[in-house]
Amino acid sequence: MEIVNVKNKILFIVTQSEFGGAQRFIFEFVSHLNKEKYEILVAAGQGDNALFVKLQALNIKTTQLKHLKRSPHPLKALFSVSEILDLLKKEKPDALFLCSTTAGILGSISSFLYKKLNTKKMRVIYRIGGWAFNDPRNWFLNKLILWTEKLTTSFKDKIIVNSEFDYKVAIKNKICPPEKIAKIYNGINPEKLGFLPNQEAKTFLFNKIPQYSIQNTKYIIGTVANFYKTKGVNYLIESIKLLEVKYKALNVKCIVIGDGKQRPELEKLIEKHGLKNKIFLVGRIPDAYKYLKAFDVFVLPSSKEGFPWIILEAMAAEIPIIATKVGALNEIIENNKQGILIEPRNSEKLAENIVKLIKSPELAQRFKKQAKEKLSKFSLFDMVEQTESLF
Repeated sequence: MEIVNVKNKILFIVTQSEFGGAQRFIFEFVSHLNKEKYEILVAAGQGDNALFVKLQALNIKTTQLKHLKRSPHPLKALFSVSEILDLLKKEKPDALFLCSTTAGILGSISSFLYKKLNTKKMRVIYRIGGWAFNDPRNWFLNKLILWTEKLTTSFKDKIIVNSEFDYKVAIKNKICPPEKIAKIYNGINPEKLGFLPNQEAKTFLFNKIPQYSIQNTKYIIGTVANFYKTKGVNYLIESIKLLEVKYKALNVKCIVIGDGKQRPELEKLIEKHGLKNKIFLVGRIPDAYKYLKAFDVFVLPSSKEGFPWIILEAMAAEIPIIATKVGALNEIIENNKQGILIEPRNSEKLAENIVKLIKSPELAQRFKKQAKEKLSKFSLFDMVEQTESLF
């Protein structure tokens, strides 16, 4: 008698199809799952479909959710719940894996309705990369998001956070019982990243801005970010302005890899300060981490974070780092050991520490060495194994 190998079907849902932190997790996780053991489908809402492109190259099935988006109108949210419910009825997954806030809330409501209509058991896992009710927005909206998280927690079997910071936030706000939460750090495999050498990376980025001659620039400050307010790119721009006023002789320029709806606002700020030949928004670049070695200093000026992958990549690239004391960053970097941590929304401190690293190459070298050593704590293998165990 022939034995039929029945695969576990896992449906992943994420709010947007652009390649941010939640999408990066899905890509890394599913690409390391045993395809003989799991049947995988990834669904995502609006975006530039960069996630789909990367998954389809691995022959992983994807589908678009046309109503799912960040901060949806209530009517759109209802359409989205209906759309996800239809997908659950069609696919009948063994597990539903929800990533990011909107997908987590609407997907868990859909799962509740699905379970009411079907006898098939389905495990629901929710992974959050930074609680949305901590975002800098209207206090009432944040309260509404918090209440919604608490109301929908009973629809989820397990909640994954990727930092001790977010674990404590969940406990403090009584989102769910502690035993329902799993803390799993993001992880990378540094050996597989394939960074471009310094000069090759610089040439690639310089070719993105041929109208400006920056080949003779002494120091390149860089970051990689989607253009949301929480990423704090405006504070980086303000810090470059301060450098121009106080330390023009240092010959510093700044390259920002990324894009998003805040771009017009950032361009206006650059123009206001007369920095069009100093700060360059070069747009989204696939596998942006490959070009990190072009930077003399990497800056992450966020006002809110979960566990940013780009910090691990900057550590692996051996670039001195300045970041803010938000989210998991205190757990990744010890101040003045693996890099410099500053308070968020502080352009003056940011400028001051950029100068400090530029003028102290031996300090920068020490940070790079210690950061590379600490990377072993954030293993891709551990992340995959611990997450898979929740199925």
